[in-house]
Amino acid sequence: MITTERVRRTTGRSLSTVLRRLDSGQLLLICAAGLVALVGVAHTAAVGLTQPEIAVGFGALIAVGELARLTMPGNREVAPIGAAAALGYTLLLDLSQTPLEHPALQVVAVIAVGMTAGALPHLAVGRPPRLDAMARRLLTGALLAFAFRPLAAPLYEMTKPPTRTWWPALVVMVTLIAITLLIDVLIAALLRAEQVRTAFRVAVRDEINMAFPLGAAVASSGVLLALATHSMDLVALLVFAAPLLVTQVAFRKYAGIRATYLQTVRALSRVTEVGGYVEPGHSRRVSRLAVAIGRELGMAEPELLELEYAALMHDIGQLSLRDPIPGGATVLTEPEQARRIAELGAEVIRQTGVLDRVAEVVSRQCDPITDDPPLSSRIIKVANAYDDLVGPSTDRDRGGAALERIRLSSGSAYDPHAVEALARVIDRGRV
Repeated sequence: MITTERVRRTTGRSLSTVLRRLDSGQLLLICAAGLVALVGVAHTAAVGLTQPEIAVGFGALIAVGELARLTMPGNREVAPIGAAAALGYTLLLDLSQTPLEHPALQVVAVIAVGMTAGALPHLAVGRPPRLDAMARRLLTGALLAFAFRPLAAPLYEMTKPPTRTWWPALVVMVTLIAITLLIDVLIAALLRAEQVRTAFRVAVRDEINMAFPLGAAVASSGVLLALATHSMDLVALLVFAAPLLVTQVAFRKYAGIRATYLQTVRALSRVTEVGGYVEPGHSRRVSRLAVAIGRELGMAEPELLELEYAALMHDIGQLSLRDPIPGGATVLTEPEQARRIAELGAEVIRQTGVLDRVAEVVSRQCDPITDDPPLSSRIIKVANAYDDLVGPSTDRDRGGAALERIRLSSGSAYDPHAVEALARVIDRGRV
């Protein structure tokens, strides 16, 4: 009883924390998904399951996939196995020459129940799922089911002997899946644009580059699962589960490596703070400000990641100084000394052997505009100057005075486009 009560309290706290962090777009998406799931479950409960053993098999695989969900770069939560299983159940036309006539609402019910069952263990231990990500997976699955299932019977008729062929069905499947993936990208871009405060076109580009390849792989797995189940019965679920799990383990390792890189860089950036070379929190503030400016200027997600790394370690060259700069404010030093600090910091970063492009950004952060340094270097120079002058203060007058001082030097010392982007970021409170 105590354990059950503890789980209930943990689940309640987790859900309340998640709901407090949602914006209006996420709430709308979650409400829409909840309504669709409620209708699907209610309809299925009223009319009963069609081919229940198949529904249970696919529902169990969806639950396993949701249980094994992972977070990819960009804080994107994905469940490749669950999504492939949901897609396979949606596209399944027959089993051992027996037509399957499960309606679209039953597909929605199976996906919703499977996802909920897979999320419950995470909730019990205080790891709540991303409700907006779950809602998006459910809604895109429902959209495909409502578009494809009414066509299932005519497509099955096309597969009857002696003219059995899956080509018409495959053409329809691929077309509808492509449309569904495009809609999913647009929904994800809308949510991301609101969450990270970036332009919609930039969010669409990032989703296409970062999330679309995984979506295409999941779609291919779902189609293959449907075709394999057509020939191998439910044994296909077990046959396909193993390689999908191996693939997911590889994705998890990749995501873990990226997270370890960022944690290592953040730890390394704090050395200058611990040693008293810069003010506490300076590197983190410059990093957040630089990334916000980069988003304002339309930088792609991989470029933003490199910018974040470089901004976190932009002052690491100060460790070579015999006498620390007062407050670590390189904006107040001679240009030659600032460039020397940047070059020494770049040498430290190059020793990692994997962050050469980040080292290049750091080494050129103090170059004159006439030398055409990389955009990331120019952004860091502006963000660092602003934080050197303002620090952790939230005084608007002090911030305005610092911004005006930087503006007066723009064109010669600072990139005017980066300065104006800084002004928009500050004005909109994007940091």
